[in-house]
Amino acid sequence: MLVVLAVLCVLVYLQVRAWKQFKWEEFREQTVHVNWWLIAAGVVLTYSAYALRAIRWKIFLKPVCKTTSIRLLPAQFIGFTALALLGRAGEVVRPYIIAKKEKLSFASQAAVWTVERIFDMGGFAVLLALSFLSSDLKSHVALDWYYKLRWGAALIVGLVLGLVVAMVVIRKAGERVGDYLHGVFAQKFPRLAHHLQDKIRSFSLGLETIQGVSEALQLTGISILMWLLIAVAYVAIMRAYPTTLHDSTLHDSTLPMALVLMLVTMVGSLLQLPGVGGGSQFATIETLNHGFGISPELAVSCGMLLWAVTFMSVIPVGLLLARYEQVSLRAVEEEAEQKAAALTQ
Repeated sequence: MLVVLAVLCVLVYLQVRAWKQFKWEEFREQTVHVNWWLIAAGVVLTYSAYALRAIRWKIFLKPVCKTTSIRLLPAQFIGFTALALLGRAGEVVRPYIIAKKEKLSFASQAAVWTVERIFDMGGFAVLLALSFLSSDLKSHVALDWYYKLRWGAALIVGLVLGLVVAMVVIRKAGERVGDYLHGVFAQKFPRLAHHLQDKIRSFSLGLETIQGVSEALQLTGISILMWLLIAVAYVAIMRAYPTTLHDSTLHDSTLPMALVLMLVTMVGSLLQLPGVGGGSQFATIETLNHGFGISPELAVSCGMLLWAVTFMSVIPVGLLLARYEQVSLRAVEEEAEQKAAALTQ
């Protein structure tokens, strides 16, 4: 963690140097005087989202095994702790732990994880689309950023609709779709053909956990509620900053603003350093500074606090639960990676 902190400080310093003018005293003043009760509320809301993930995974497992959300909750905390500390390599930890604990195949839980991603995207896309119906957003975001964000939101909604159609088709005829794609690419790209066929079958296996309309509606509702809680956590953190003579934008933050920040954080997270991140924090800082017109000092402070609460705050509880469950993050990550690699061969 000390190495993580040191690297992060270097990255922040490089960003500050790019601004040429940065008032360290104002940065310290704003950070010290945040409302720590609202920061604590942000942590509670973030933890509540992990609890909803456990409930959602229980619904996914309903057709294959009887379990409880409490049994699945440690895997959520441990899995996201692995993601925070190990980077993208830690993503396979969560399905691996659940598969081992519930005595299920890793392939089945990897398939569930894939379907979970679709519901995540769908739940977030619904909230993001609704946020652009608010006139509040246009008044807070720089005009050029606003139109770019609208295009981005439209692309995400279109992608989600396309994925929903694909889910319905694969749910009804997964084997045939896989065989068809294999036949199309087998002659020129045999490895790609095999990989596509395998992925379609895996995805179809995951979709079989959705037994009917009732389960699909439950999963959709939980996904939307989960992202709403995270958005409210963002608002709580931003509103924790006191109003200044120069700027009250953060203190007056709204849900649409939070959803925009979440969008750029997700895009920025595609460029991550293991355990440090980098991409998501700097995307957030840049949006706060140039998109919302926040001063560099406030943007850096808020960007780092958002990252600490919504992404890194899981680590203490995750490590405690890993110790209680006798789980070695590094060993589990290596075993899960081997299992994941075997699925693609």
